[in-house]
Amino acid sequence: MLNGSLINSKLPQVGTTIFTIMSKLASEHNAINLSQGFPDYSCSQELVELIHKKMLAGNNQYAPMQGLLSLREAISKKMGLVYEKKYDAETEITITAGATQAIFTAISTIVSPGDEVIIFEPAYDCYAPAIELFGGKVVPVTLQFPNYTINWQEVASLINTKTRAIIINNPNNPSSSVFTKKDLLQLENIVRNTDIVIISDEVYEHLIFDGAEHQSIANFKGLAERSFVVFSFGKTYHATGWKIGYCIAPKELMNEFRKIHQFNVFCVNNPIQQALAEYVEKAEEYLSLPNFFQEKRDFFVDKLIGSRFTIYPSRGTYFQLLGYEKISNENDVVFAERLIKEFKIASIPLSVFYNKKEDNKVLRFCFAKKNETLLRAAEILKSI
Repeated sequence: MLNGSLINSKLPQVGTTIFTIMSKLASEHNAINLSQGFPDYSCSQELVELIHKKMLAGNNQYAPMQGLLSLREAISKKMGLVYEKKYDAETEITITAGATQAIFTAISTIVSPGDEVIIFEPAYDCYAPAIELFGGKVVPVTLQFPNYTINWQEVASLINTKTRAIIINNPNNPSSSVFTKKDLLQLENIVRNTDIVIISDEVYEHLIFDGAEHQSIANFKGLAERSFVVFSFGKTYHATGWKIGYCIAPKELMNEFRKIHQFNVFCVNNPIQQALAEYVEKAEEYLSLPNFFQEKRDFFVDKLIGSRFTIYPSRGTYFQLLGYEKISNENDVVFAERLIKEFKIASIPLSVFYNKKEDNKVLRFCFAKKNETLLRAAEILKSI
């Protein structure tokens, strides 16, 4: 039996993620689960059959470390179509075991002890632990409630010789806000003449609403030349359980990324890569996503009209924020747990995404669900 003193935790403050906690509670109490971000409807049957076909054809052994060339070529073509930015399939694109692995690998590639990394809060929960794991210091910038905008003067004031990287998440999970062109131009200006690397988490790239266009790092020369950009097939094709994504970066950055990637996961699911190499060619599948998810957002919001919850704008992602300040003064974690136990509906409290646990009485609900699920959820919420 190990003596506890033999274990020196590298992440002593880290426990079980809020997503695991809330999903477990939802299961225990038979609650509608709008907490974790996954669809309750099926992904493309055509894509599933294509994967099956690739398996039957014998594509069941290791894929190349950097990913199938045919898939990387399809991604390069897609980047040219959507963002008018061509990336070299051989040297600038790597297939990863989901976006989280890509982000972790990018952080491990560039962060050394003593480095500072700026993140924007509320921040997705995989950033800070990875930074700290490699000896970096997290420097949080709080998005300005209730619209979750950025004070760029504050960002500029935090830049110093120790600043190694800035992580952005656009569209932002959990706030559902999006970066504007003006935002990225300001970021571009701030990092000019520095050695700061950008890690841009763009897994919700196609989930932008109300006619807005996604402002990718790839569209800005001064940012693209210093950035790792991370994307997710799971989010795009309604198949989060496949855990497959990709990272794009200039050759010099990607060369270092791959050195770590090869000893982390080495390579990624072969038959799914084989299938995606063909399926990515169907541009209509991802170009139709904004309308698909906006209809779900609008359906959910419409059914919530008349409730006591404050409905905040959802400009991107598949999450809707609801404020409960007119209902309760409880801490958001406590209130979210009570919603599961008493009302049988699960959400995510936003305070957990802040270093100082800022509590604005806001919960996050996932609307990537069947309409009947959203209707039942809205009826419960209107009853509170």
